[in-house]
Formats: sequence, C-alpha cells, structure tokens
Amino acid sequence: MKLLVVEDDPFHAQFMLDTIARALPDVTEITHVVDGAEGEAEFLSGGYLAVVLDLQMPRRNGVEAARAIWASRPETRILFWSNYADEAYLRGITKIVPEESAYGYVLKTASVSQLELALRAVLMEGQIMVDREVHRLQKRVATPRDALSESEFAVLVDVALGLTDKVIAERRAMSLRSVQNRLLSLYDKLGVDGEDTGVINKRTRAINRALLTRTLNVETLVSAEREMTQWLAQH
Repeated sequence: MKLLVVEDDPFHAQFMLDTIARALPDVTEITHVVDGAEGEAEFLSGGYLAVVLDLQMPRRNGVEAARAIWASRPETRILFWSNYADEAYLRGITKIVPEESAYGYVLKTASVSQLELALRAVLMEGQIMVDREVHRLQKRVATPRDALSESEFAVLVDVALGLTDKVIAERRAMSLRSVQNRLLSLYDKLGVDGEDTGVINKRTRAINRALLTRTLNVETLVSAEREMTQWLAQH
C-alpha cells in the first residue's frame, strides 16, 4: 500500500515516518510532503489509498487538503494528526467526510501505542477512530444546550470576517431577523450576555471568546476569508 504523509514540522514528520515503519509493515511506499497544497498535488498524481494529514499547515490547512482529496477519491482513508482538539477543525471535518471513507483524529500528545493503534485501525482496517479528548468535544458539539448550531457557527464566522448583518443575511439566505436572533444566541452561548455592555462591544467580545475557547481558529478564518472573497466576486 502507498501512503502519503503531509506534515510541515520536521520532528513530527520523522516521528510519524518511524512509527509507520514499525506499525504498518504492509505499507510498501511512503511519501512525505510539507504542506497541504503540496499534499493535494502529490495525492492527485500518486495513486495513494491512505493519507496521514496534519491540520495546521501553511498555504493550505488539513481540512482544505482533505476536501480536495475526498472530492477526487471519496474512499481514501485519512488520519488527521494535530496538536489541537479544536471545535473549528472538528466541524470542518464532519462537513466534508464522505460516507465511503474511514477517518481518524488523533492528537500529537497521544502515546506511541495509541498512535500505532489509530494508524492500523483507520488506514489498514477502515475504521473510524478519534482521540478520547476529541470524542468528548464531538459529543459536546453534537448535542448539548451550549453547543452552536451550524447556522450559528456560520454567522459567527461571518461576524469574524467583518460582514454586516445585512450581508450575512444575503450570504446565508436568512432574514435579517434570523441573523440577529443567531447573534443573540451566540452571545448567550459564548458567555457574552452577562458582561457589562457599557464597556464591551458584543460582536468583538464574541469573537474573542470564540478564539479563546477554540470554537474558531486562525486556519478556519483564513479558509473562510478565501471563500468570502470568492462569494463577493460573484455578487
């Protein structure tokens, strides 16, 4: 089996390559590239069945790279490997993973035995496997009262991009009242409502809270900026 490893940090890349050599004797060829854009290009030209993909990388983050890989070959098995259990990353992955694919999400803080187990389970056996901390986040995002809905998260991203309520309504096919209701819900769920409105700007404070809680991250906003630029060019 041919395996592609996409990781920009040399230390983590070598650690992953050494772990794969031990854990996956059936892998006959491993290629390592250093960012998401290079990973997309290599995947499209290389006939790979499985990919280990860092999430935080220059030029193209892991979610964007995975979207392109799965669009080309939905059955590709991808193990995401990250320093962070971010809600923003998890939402991005959940939106794009095809039914035909197995995927995993393991943290770089995982033990060697956990990493080896994840490599075998996802890449060789086609199972879905996520780190325990990521799984706890997954459950929180999926069900609880304080979790943001998809429409609330979309409005949060657009607010972070600096869009007005009117433009958000047009972009998200909502009424202006719906956008404002989503904002009120965001303020409540992000803990902004109880703060002194005479001192803070609620929109700015909501973005601050979202970044501190890693509901948003920089990579998600960089990707969203590109999507917004494309949308604005068409309207």
